[in-house]
Amino acid sequence: MLILGAGFAGLELATRLSESADDLRITLVDRSETFYFGYSKLDVLFGRKTRDEVVLHYGDISKPGVEFRQEQVTSIEPESRRVTTDQQSYEADILVVALGADYDYAATPGFEAAGFEYYSLAGAERMRDALPEFESGRILIGILGHPYKCPPAPFEGALLLHDYLVQRGIRAAAEIRVIGPMSAPVPITKGVSESILDALATREIEYVGTEHITRLDAGSNEVQLESGRSLPYDLFVGIPVHRVPEVVRASGLAPEGWIPVERTNLATRFPDVYAIGDVAGAPTAKAGVFAESAAAVVADDIVARLRGNAPPPPWEGAGSCYIEFGGGAVGKVQANFLGGPQPTAELIGPSPELAAEKAAFGATRRARWFGS
Repeated sequence: MLILGAGFAGLELATRLSESADDLRITLVDRSETFYFGYSKLDVLFGRKTRDEVVLHYGDISKPGVEFRQEQVTSIEPESRRVTTDQQSYEADILVVALGADYDYAATPGFEAAGFEYYSLAGAERMRDALPEFESGRILIGILGHPYKCPPAPFEGALLLHDYLVQRGIRAAAEIRVIGPMSAPVPITKGVSESILDALATREIEYVGTEHITRLDAGSNEVQLESGRSLPYDLFVGIPVHRVPEVVRASGLAPEGWIPVERTNLATRFPDVYAIGDVAGAPTAKAGVFAESAAAVVADDIVARLRGNAPPPPWEGAGSCYIEFGGGAVGKVQANFLGGPQPTAELIGPSPELAAEKAAFGATRRARWFGS
């Protein structure tokens, strides 16, 4: 069995299969040598932790039947389940594509030259080093495309930037605005969106919805909008456009942007090929908890097929996302996308107790996947 990608989805799938199918040989492939939780980028951005403190090394994985290989996937042939990397080729009995979403910085002209981002660890470090130079002016956080990973992250960034500027004593000299293509921060539920909007408004942070940024003009320090308007900025922070990795696009797996899958078990239209995590076109948010729950269903589906048992219950697309509200308080959005007639979500908190729960969430996964 071959798993491409060792993020939330790939790590959880490999772990579950190791626990439940001791006769299964699993090869886990990823181009990187390290893993980090998405939320840890905020820790790096605001100086709470260093890169070395948040990365985990794939070489530490020690699971029965699981072999990790650091390789770059160069081609995928889904019909034959043949995968080529920069080092060798594989013929998989079962193939799971969990390669995540890549960032297309060039999709927004001017962004690479004039903007900052904290969706990559390197980007978080670069922005961390630049923030002390900001003294006053307009901070614009632009969501450049949809869907994107971790839906609360742009709003977490705004709320934590507010705290950062308060601590420096310059909040009154700064304007913070978030702009994006969604009509509301969490479109699937009015209640959660209103809670986030209230938190932003309390801190005098504006959300501008239903607007698409088409380009940045570094000369005039303005963003151009699809509506024809323009907005000024002194510091631009972008959530980059997301897309499938190029190797996935070239494979034919994703003819319309993301890999189409069966909602019940994440199977693709190709026999014995699954797609899980951010690369899949499942009707859920792109977040680690949903990738993790998808991996659980795929693991159960694979084991049931191998054992000749009945398939597992359909995937509900359920999970809880944590959102930092600043001041040491964390909220938790509990969402269920597929378990009922329509998606549902509710916000619990924020509270300091949920901050401790979020820390425990990370520690549990770290111990489960890496054994430390």
